[in-house]
Amino acid sequence: QERLVESGGGLVQPGGSLRLSCEDAGRTFSSEDMGWFRQAPGKEREFVAAIAYRGPNTKYGDSVKGRFTISRDNAKNTVYLQMNSLKPEDTAVYFCVADLEYYSDYVHFNFRGQGTQVIVSS
Repeated sequence: QERLVESGGGLVQPGGSLRLSCEDAGRTFSSEDMGWFRQAPGKEREFVAAIAYRGPNTKYGDSVKGRFTISRDNAKNTVYLQMNSLKPEDTAVYFCVADLEYYSDYVHFNFRGQGTQVIVSS
């Protein structure tokens, strides 16, 4: 059984919105920072957002600041990514991550889901 299962991806027009969800089957969800990464074809994996285990402390990648919002519901073991004002360059596989470690220039994760595809196109 996968620990992290994402949903909510799909095709959306530029300027549109999507909300991704990630349900965590692990037993330590409420004590771990959670987040999202993305990877587009031919590109390196990119940090998108993270949220502290108790919230509301959040962190975002520069390319999504002001457009994406991460949140969590510890009672449902679920983390969300609200994506607004989507651009074609947001097209990627988005995957949920858990148990994060922060370093000066990158975020390390110890668990990840398989991902959900987001396509932004007219």
